[in-house]
Amino acid sequence: MSADTIAAGAREAVASACAQVRDAGEGDEVDGVRPGLVARPADTAQVAEVMRAAAAHGLTVVPRGRGTKLSWGTAPRSADVLLDVSGLDRVLEHAAGDLIVATEAGARLADVQEVVGQGGQWLALDETVPGASIGGTLAANTSGPHRVATGTARDLLIGVTVVRADGVVAKAGGRVVKNVAGYDLGKLVIGSAGTLAVVVDATFRLHPVPVARRWVTVPVTDPARAGALVQEVVHSQVVPAAVEVDWTRAGGRLSVLVEGREDGVTARADAVVALLGDGATVSTDPPAGAAYPWDLTATGELRATALKLTFVLSGLPDVLAAAHAAGASVRGSAGAGVVYAGLRSGTPVDDVRASVDALRAACARHGGTCVVVDAPAGVKAAVDVWGPVPALDLMRRVKDQLDPDHRLSPGRFVGGI
Repeated sequence: MSADTIAAGAREAVASACAQVRDAGEGDEVDGVRPGLVARPADTAQVAEVMRAAAAHGLTVVPRGRGTKLSWGTAPRSADVLLDVSGLDRVLEHAAGDLIVATEAGARLADVQEVVGQGGQWLALDETVPGASIGGTLAANTSGPHRVATGTARDLLIGVTVVRADGVVAKAGGRVVKNVAGYDLGKLVIGSAGTLAVVVDATFRLHPVPVARRWVTVPVTDPARAGALVQEVVHSQVVPAAVEVDWTRAGGRLSVLVEGREDGVTARADAVVALLGDGATVSTDPPAGAAYPWDLTATGELRATALKLTFVLSGLPDVLAAAHAAGASVRGSAGAGVVYAGLRSGTPVDDVRASVDALRAACARHGGTCVVVDAPAGVKAAVDVWGPVPALDLMRRVKDQLDPDHRLSPGRFVGGI
């Protein structure tokens, strides 16, 4: 719905609910869909007022953090109001003694890391998309190299405040690491693409910043060899913080990160070198040159096709071989069975479809999935973005309970949720 088609009463209600409301412009599209209005609340109370106004006037709402992943997933069926939560950008509390941080959803992950870093701590979420907000990171459930050691946002989140589609503010969890009451609400909103509730703040447990770290990297040209090395490292005593694979049609490399005390890290890095064999090198810096698929250079107005591949660890060789055959580059956590693949922008749609089918089949053989994270509009129109979703009926029931009018980000998630 465009700004001029929103009824005057609805416009006035949204404007009275929020200090900053404007007509949407060219830079406000959500995967090609331009909203009618953009509301930028200053606090939780204004978020709730906007949602109540939208509910009263039958308006759909799409939340936006820093706008770094608005082209991910599928386009919304409707976007009357773009709810810009970037104004909620404060770090509310850093309790260093308790290893927790509470932050508003619009705060950039990098800014939160800077605050907690002053106390020698860090939030163990890698910034895979530069400039991403806390809320956007939760909504997309992105993860990076440290997933192997510290898990994902679901493992670090201990409390959350959300605003429901009807404007009711709800809280779950707390600000104490051992308090897990209501934690399921946090699990629900993570990865839900803003379709269940609007996250306004979140509380996480932190980790101490490692005193020392070493990256051990070895070139690998054979998928079977890459799989064997990953198995050796993961099942060894070196306790890796990350086990990363970078793969192109020309071959690839395996990189293992060890972190901790200086003396222990040195010994463990030596052990990794022995495991990886000839050609292994050690550095304090991460290997250069790798890129996530959404970082690939676009051609014209086309975006690269980015895929998320999951599989059990034993499936890595098969998945890498399928990616090689499809001409896809791969980067990700080989040690966790979660990697991202990229097909260059400008790849013909029929070729993209064939590649997705082949990668989906490879992942399915090993208990996983292949999801199209981002792609040009023509690809999304021709390819099943999500693939098979076994729990779709349950997910629809959850959507119906939390957002019965399907007001929040309609169509952005699996099955048109």
